[in-house]
Amino acid sequence: MSDPVLATLHPSPPRRWIAVLLLAGLGGLLVWTAVAAPPEALGWRLFLLVFGAGAVWLADRLRRATGVHLVLTRTALSDSAGRVLARVEDVRAVHSGTFAVKPSSGFTLRLAEPAGSAWEPGLWWRIGRRVGVGGVTGGRGGKYMAEVLQVMMLGRAGGGAAR
Repeated sequence: MSDPVLATLHPSPPRRWIAVLLLAGLGGLLVWTAVAAPPEALGWRLFLLVFGAGAVWLADRLRRATGVHLVLTRTALSDSAGRVLARVEDVRAVHSGTFAVKPSSGFTLRLAEPAGSAWEPGLWWRIGRRVGVGGVTGGRGGKYMAEVLQVMMLGRAGGGAAR
């Protein structure tokens, strides 16, 4: 029997495509500048080419990363491809306030143990004990997922009533 899905968080299509197009446009503009009107210094040409290619690469990485959505079950927060971001039992705090250090339209989790570094641009990142969720996602879905996680933590602290 599979775990029931408690919340899902989908990338917002307009935000996703605006982010991809802006990054790809920046990369294209930098490469075009390096080729069509190159600076005299070789270092600046290389700078423009490297950062332009990097922006195009990042645009493609963002496009692929946001092709999935996030799923919260009673046991884990994972993406729709099955990659686990964090196990619910490891979550120690959920930060989703206005002044919290978090991705746009999202929230940050503090874990009990470091889970290794990973990054899916525009969707989530994980560094040490911190997991950031959000970016090109909708604000309403991110807020709901954070609230569900907080309720699960309260249930765990109160003897498991919400489990």
